[in-house]
Amino acid sequence: CLATLIIMLVGDTYTLINYVSFINYLCYGVTIIGLIALRWKKPKIFRPIKVNLLIPTTYLAFWAFLLIFSLYSEPIVCGVGLIIILTGVPVFFLGVYWRNKPKCVNRLIESMTCWGQKLCFVVYPQCGSAEEE
Repeated sequence: CLATLIIMLVGDTYTLINYVSFINYLCYGVTIIGLIALRWKKPKIFRPIKVNLLIPTTYLAFWAFLLIFSLYSEPIVCGVGLIIILTGVPVFFLGVYWRNKPKCVNRLIESMTCWGQKLCFVVYPQCGSAEEE
């Protein structure tokens, strides 16, 4: 969020759209790769919708072409898009991966979550940890 706000203040809207579109296409491709990997590694699990693997494989081929073309034609935009994605890595390690956090860190994360939910008018559960109830 902070990186996007800085980019919005510094750059123009067209550049921001290019960053976000590269990030979106990158995430779509990773999702399709995950779908193919799960179909190959766990073919017996329940799936509400099951399509022929030719469809995601074809999509993945076109995706790879477009991504490689984007990396070749606009490497700076793609690099900034990757940096924007990587700004989430510390947040992941702080909020999800680190299991034995001190209570003050848990309270800070919970407070920031409730504040963000109120700011964005999101339906949120009760502010307060489940452990207190």
